[in-house]
Amino acid sequence: MAVIPMKALLESGVHFGHRTNKWDPRMKPYIFTERNGIHIIDLQQTSKLLNQAYNVIRDAVSNGGTVLFVGTKRQAQETVAEEATRCAMPYVTERWMGGMLTNWSTMHARIEELERLEKMRDNNELDRLTKKEGLMIGRQITRLTTRLSGTRTMKRRPDLIFIVDIGREEAAVHEANLLNIPIVAMVDTNCNPQEIDYVIPSNDDAIRAIKLLVAKVADAVLEGKAMRKEEEGEEKAVEEAGLRQEKSARRAPKVVEVDEELEDKALLGEATLAKMSAAREDTVVAEVPAAEKEEQNTPAKPEESGEAKAE
Repeated sequence: MAVIPMKALLESGVHFGHRTNKWDPRMKPYIFTERNGIHIIDLQQTSKLLNQAYNVIRDAVSNGGTVLFVGTKRQAQETVAEEATRCAMPYVTERWMGGMLTNWSTMHARIEELERLEKMRDNNELDRLTKKEGLMIGRQITRLTTRLSGTRTMKRRPDLIFIVDIGREEAAVHEANLLNIPIVAMVDTNCNPQEIDYVIPSNDDAIRAIKLLVAKVADAVLEGKAMRKEEEGEEKAVEEAGLRQEKSARRAPKVVEVDEELEDKALLGEATLAKMSAAREDTVVAEVPAAEKEEQNTPAKPEESGEAKAE
């Protein structure tokens, strides 16, 4: 089943490419025909490749991966920011900063610097500085927030990058290829598809087309997260069942079968045996005088004399 119906693709204008005099010959396999000097994209291939990209994004997220949304052109900025926020993924909607991926340690340090400066501002520590210093720090906070607001939650390099217009994001494509990070991109008829791992032939200028495809990419991310939660829930249930079995095994009393009765020496310690022997001696000493006293109080039986026998 198609991720997006063919009718929705047609209504959104996904099939409209650029003018025939502004095309890239490497996009020829994805072009259906020409009409009024404009190339028409083959929507059957778009639907097929979109399904493939959808599955790739979903599986990457279900395995714990991160997808970076990139779209700095005016038609895509708002949509990319909204959809990336909806699926809780990082995004870049302002100018791509050189070294965003290849020099990630420095970029991460700038993000930490932004958090430090914002903490100073929130704690009113800027009031202790001079007016000029406070203004300079405020401008720095504004500049860093504008450029890094979408990547503040990104703690490491992304596992996948989704790009709206690869012709405009050449730097992002170059850095991703250097680091072998897979790229999923909307590719128009004037772009080079050979640098992209997962191509989605589409109009990348129409706002409706951008909204349709970017929203579907965000849906793939959400589906991948749902799958990961289900797997984690199943693993947690299995672990809890194993822990319960271990606890029950620990609590179960151990039954020792003894064929023959063991003597006290085999079961008790030396101190306990000494106490028991002392107690037995006291008992014997107490029983002996009592037995002698009973013998003294008992009257002796008269012995039968010989005379009695004679009678």
